[in-house]
Amino acid sequence: MSTRTLRVNELIQRELSNLLRRKYNAESASITITAVEVTPDVREGKVFVSVIGDEEQAADRMKWLRKHNKELRFALGDIIILKHMPVFTFELDTVTDRGNRILGLLDEISVKEKKPAADATPPPPEDAS
Repeated sequence: MSTRTLRVNELIQRELSNLLRRKYNAESASITITAVEVTPDVREGKVFVSVIGDEEQAADRMKWLRKHNKELRFALGDIIILKHMPVFTFELDTVTDRGNRILGLLDEISVKEKKPAADATPPPPEDAS
């Protein structure tokens, strides 16, 4: 990936996140833009999204993003000056969810390993006589 493509990815991610917070705060409160990947010609781009909530809420937010795709694209065009504003495809980012699930499992294992040590009875005191 070229330096230009990386810079465009970061710029779109930052500005799209800001746009969602400023203009659509109520609708986008549970949405986080985790990454953007544009093609080298910057005509298409994947926007990876993480949604706080259950699967139903995630599906609802993804539906909202897809419905407002064109509007978001044109609003970004007013903020970012590019020869071509990429056509976005929104995808649910499951990497974050998997990472959180793994961290949760590691926490459970850690708690289980510490619990037997805490429950162990101390040795009886030795007689000083």
